[in-house]
Amino acid sequence: MKATAHDFLLAARNRGREQLQDILQIGELTGCIARLAHMLQRERGASNIWLCSRGRLFAAERELCIQEVNTELAIFRQAIAEPDYLPGSALFVSLACALHYLEQLPELRTQITAQHIQPLNAMEQFNITLRHLLSIVPETSNVVDDSGVARALAALFSFMQGKELVGQERAIGALGFTLGEFSDALRQQLVDRIDSQQRCFDAFCSMVDLPLHQQFLACGEPCRETERLRRIACTRFQHDGDEPQRALRWFALLTTRIDALKNVEDALINAVMAQAQQALGQVLQQTEPAESEIASWVAGHGGYHGEHYFDRHLLPLVRQQAQQLETMAQQLASLQATLEERKVIDQAKALLIRHQGYSEEQAWQTLRKMAMNQNKRMVDVASAMISVADIWRLPTKE
Repeated sequence: MKATAHDFLLAARNRGREQLQDILQIGELTGCIARLAHMLQRERGASNIWLCSRGRLFAAERELCIQEVNTELAIFRQAIAEPDYLPGSALFVSLACALHYLEQLPELRTQITAQHIQPLNAMEQFNITLRHLLSIVPETSNVVDDSGVARALAALFSFMQGKELVGQERAIGALGFTLGEFSDALRQQLVDRIDSQQRCFDAFCSMVDLPLHQQFLACGEPCRETERLRRIACTRFQHDGDEPQRALRWFALLTTRIDALKNVEDALINAVMAQAQQALGQVLQQTEPAESEIASWVAGHGGYHGEHYFDRHLLPLVRQQAQQLETMAQQLASLQATLEERKVIDQAKALLIRHQGYSEEQAWQTLRKMAMNQNKRMVDVASAMISVADIWRLPTKE
C-alpha cells in the first residue's frame, strides 16, 4: 500500500501531538529534579556546618534534610521508571551519570557521620552530584520544536544553574564562618560563585516576561545583611568568638533567599507546562483533513505554475519555519555555547585528575589560575591543554 500526502500530513500532526505530550511529562520530570536538587543543596550546607563544628551544630537539621532528600529521590526514580517519553541517548547518559552519583549518597553520608571526610571534599561530592542532576534539564530540549517552550526551558536552565551557585555560596560561606576563617582559595571560590550566579540570573532575566522578572527582583536578590556578611567573608576578619552564630545567621539568610528562588523556579516550571499545554491545545483543535481537501489544495494552488505555487504556499511556510528556527537559535545559542565550553573544561579537568592526581576542585582551580596568569578565558586554556595532550598521543614518525 502506497503512502499518500494525506498519510504524511496526518503523521506529521500526530508526531507533533506526541512531542507536546512528551513535553508535559518532561515538565513533570523537571519539577522532580528541581525539588530533589533543592533538598540536596540544603543537605550540602547542613553537612558542612555539622562537619566544621565536629557534630555540635545542625545534627537534627542534617537528619531532616537526609529524610527529605530520600523522599524526593524516590519520587525522581518513579518519574524515570518508564522513560519512553525521554528523547535521545544523550539524555539517558545524563540520567546514568546522575544516578551513579546519587547511588553514592549513602556512603558519603556514612563518611560524614563518622567524620572521616573533610568538609571541602564532602561539599565537592555534593557539587558533582548536583551538577550531573541538573545537566539532565538541557538534554530534554532535544524534543522541543515549539519556540515558546524552547524559550521557557532555556530560561529555566539558566535559573537553575544560578540557584545552584547560590547553594554553593551558602555551603562555602557556612564552611568558612564555622571554621572562623576563609583561606585564599575558599575566598576565591566564594567570589567566583557570587559573580557566576549573577551572569546566570542576567541570562534568565533576558528570556522571561515582566511578571517573572519582577517576581525575581522582589524576592531573589541578596538582602543587605547578606551583602554585609559577604564583605566580611571576602576580607580578612579576625576571630572574635562570634563565628558559630555568624555561620548560623549566614545559613539562615541564604536559606531564606534560596527558598524564595525556589518559588520563582516553580513558576518557571509552570511556564514551561503552560506553553506546552497551549501548543498542544492548538494542535488538538485542528480537524482531520479529508482526501478531497488535500487534492483540492494541490490542484488549486499551482501544480505546474512553479513561481505562483512557491510564492503563495511553500515560501511562506519556509519563512515561518526559518523565523522559528532563528528564534530558537538565538534563545539557545548562549546556553549551547555554555554547555560546549563546559565539556571542554571538563575534559581538561579529567586530564589533570588522571595525570596529576588532582581532585575535581583542584583541577578547576588550576585551570582558573592558568587562565588568570595568561589573561585568557578558561575554555581557551582548557582547549590548548587538550590539543597538547592530543599531540603527545600521536605516534612518532620514523
